[in-house]
Amino acid sequence: MASGGGRWLRGLWAAGQPLFQGRALLVTNTLGCGVLMAAGDGVRQSWEIRSRSGQKFDPRRSASMFAVGCSMGPFLHYWYLWLDHLLPASGLRGLPNIIRKVLVDQLVASPLLGVWYFVGLGCLEGQTLDQSCQELQDKFWEFYKADWCVWPAAQLVNFLFVPPQFRVTYINGLTLGWDTYLSYLKYREADPSPQTGGGGLCEEEPEEKDECSM
Repeated sequence: MASGGGRWLRGLWAAGQPLFQGRALLVTNTLGCGVLMAAGDGVRQSWEIRSRSGQKFDPRRSASMFAVGCSMGPFLHYWYLWLDHLLPASGLRGLPNIIRKVLVDQLVASPLLGVWYFVGLGCLEGQTLDQSCQELQDKFWEFYKADWCVWPAAQLVNFLFVPPQFRVTYINGLTLGWDTYLSYLKYREADPSPQTGGGGLCEEEPEEKDECSM
């Protein structure tokens, strides 16, 4: 049985290797990013359906997440190639350069992808640019603080031990939970506070209308 299982794994590995070589690698990375982002949204929507009466699954929302994820795939593909060229390092001997790579990734790629996520989804869902920028302003720092809690350690492992052709796949393998969080951050119900509406307290307290209009 063990021998049969080993042959099956070797056959699976041999069949999958072409997906991580040449031009196919770009397609693999692109579709992987899209599929995992849509899956994360699916997980989040399942939770929302259980906790909110009357809510139904929204396939267009997951399709938008898939499209934005696919748009990020080529960027991540070439980003890691560029980082490996700029700061070549492997194993513990290259730890100083690897730490630099993690910092560059956090200071450049992470905020750029955060902007890309909110503005890209806003565009797909019919928001104006002003609305997308306002949402980005409201949620960016929450996103970026969470990013610093998750990704530096993950990227340290990525740059230390993962072969270059598998970097994006490794990130995609870890990202289901992160994409679920991104879906939560994007689609959570608005907090009915004075800061979320253009009219502030005047819109929320009709009994004070006369005082507000003065």
